[in-house]
Amino acid sequence: MTFSIHGLAVARGIAIGRAVLVASSRVDVAHYFIQADQVHAEIGRLRRARDEVIEELQRLQKDLPKDAPHELAALLDVHLMLLEDEELTAGVRQWIEERLYNAEWALTSQLEIIGRQFDEMEDPYLRERKADMEQVAERVLQSLKGTGSPMARVPQPQRPQQELHLEDTDVPLVLVAHDLSPADMLQFKQSVFAGFVTDVGGKTSHTAIVARSLDIPAVVGARTGSQLVKQDDWVIIDGDAGVIIVDPSPIILSEYSFKQRQGQVERERLARLRHTPAVTLDGEKIELLANIEMPEDAAAALATGVVGVGLFRSEFLFMGRQGNLPDEEEQYQAYRRAVEGMNGLPVTIRTVDVGADKPLDDTRHDAAHLNPALGLRAIRWSLADPSMFLTQLRAILRAAAHGKVNLLIPMLTHASEIRQTLQLIEQARQDLDRKAMVHGPVRLGAMIEIPAAALSLRLFLKYFDFLSIGTNDLIQYTLAIDRADESVAHLYDPLHPAVLRLVADTIAACRAQGKGVSVCGEMAGDVTMTKLLLGLGLRSFSMHPSQVLAVKQRILLSNTDKLKPWAEQVLDSDDPATLMPR
Repeated sequence: MTFSIHGLAVARGIAIGRAVLVASSRVDVAHYFIQADQVHAEIGRLRRARDEVIEELQRLQKDLPKDAPHELAALLDVHLMLLEDEELTAGVRQWIEERLYNAEWALTSQLEIIGRQFDEMEDPYLRERKADMEQVAERVLQSLKGTGSPMARVPQPQRPQQELHLEDTDVPLVLVAHDLSPADMLQFKQSVFAGFVTDVGGKTSHTAIVARSLDIPAVVGARTGSQLVKQDDWVIIDGDAGVIIVDPSPIILSEYSFKQRQGQVERERLARLRHTPAVTLDGEKIELLANIEMPEDAAAALATGVVGVGLFRSEFLFMGRQGNLPDEEEQYQAYRRAVEGMNGLPVTIRTVDVGADKPLDDTRHDAAHLNPALGLRAIRWSLADPSMFLTQLRAILRAAAHGKVNLLIPMLTHASEIRQTLQLIEQARQDLDRKAMVHGPVRLGAMIEIPAAALSLRLFLKYFDFLSIGTNDLIQYTLAIDRADESVAHLYDPLHPAVLRLVADTIAACRAQGKGVSVCGEMAGDVTMTKLLLGLGLRSFSMHPSQVLAVKQRILLSNTDKLKPWAEQVLDSDDPATLMPR
């Protein structure tokens, strides 16, 4: 039966494919694809883990005291029987052989299928055996965790462009999960997934941002979506409307296949603008920059015709490493690849910004801190660990010898933090001089993403060469809205008068002093905001490469002389949204 699930549209486009579920109770289980030549070894991993659990249970059976309850011995018998159940083991092998899932993913996928079979049993006693099956699977997963193989790079298959029908077998896959950390998302960057759906998240949560960076349709905030969609269901993700259609009829499937082709035609049309200079109708030159997460993203950025990188999110080099942070040489090589990859164009590297919805590892929340968004994150985290911070600063300064580098500091608020940061930058330079290591000059910039910073512009412009407005956090902190919480997502408003006033004042103050200013948050890549930002005086936009050409198209059709008086009206309005063009 066809039904729809509504969420928040965060990445435009249409995706059609089979559902791949990441169970919410096991988000910490590794999910990745293996290579075809690794199938035999992966099945071997699974077999060894299963045998290890069997031996453990047999040992427990043997060592049971004589006065142990009969039920306990019977339970061990049931678990041993389930471990040897052919439906479980054969099903897991099939996921590995046919889908090239890693062993942990294959086990959880098969467990979901068998679990639904238990749920449909009429006998209450048999239904309750589902818990036994889950306990057995958890034991095997724990065993696998001790013998896990390293993450394998997933090849990107060719996505079929023809109309998809229900009888097709070679179709894309769409990922359905309760939630995904940024590190999880990056693991899928070269994968076969055509789209994403998550139960939680807001429009500017980092799950949504990275989904947009993959340039594939995504819907977040689907609430119980991962519980309603079943493994291998046909799913349509409408990233424009924020709708997921499950088990679509042939007519609906045909309609969305047509929309999918229309979207491809539009992307091809925009691609013709790649080499067109971003100049408004009245002759204003606009700087279009790229946001990237990894050095390898430089190639995609260049392909859109950007004139530099406005934000290199260095924290993605630190994530998912279980505490083993990258050393100076590894960071230096990564930053150097990004700088050299931009062929002489400037690269702005932001120092590590972790915490809140960007944890270092796979944990979704820091149990020690009730509100990580207001805790030890970004520059606060760096200043709390000067040794780690100096390591990153030295790596960035060394990379600056290979091209133009701007150094961007996130989440500054106090003069004491600014002075401490500048002292550490100077210390990093001195460290390199003592070691006779080559390093280059950098322009220093600060993120304006906290209202306190936006209200202290005189202080910031005294110390920094340029400012970069991080609208995602600026909106979050100004409006007291957790941008990853779908229950308050409707209150997250980039057009709130307070937000617009902080953005406008920052742009005006920088221009008055001849200092550079850009917007690097999601507002920069939102085509509905392009004309307003131009009218407010912004001349530098930094966004994900996938958004560049659409924004450039808006710029080419704009006249800043005419936009300025309209932007002032929007700024003075109590309800700016009513003055925005439809």
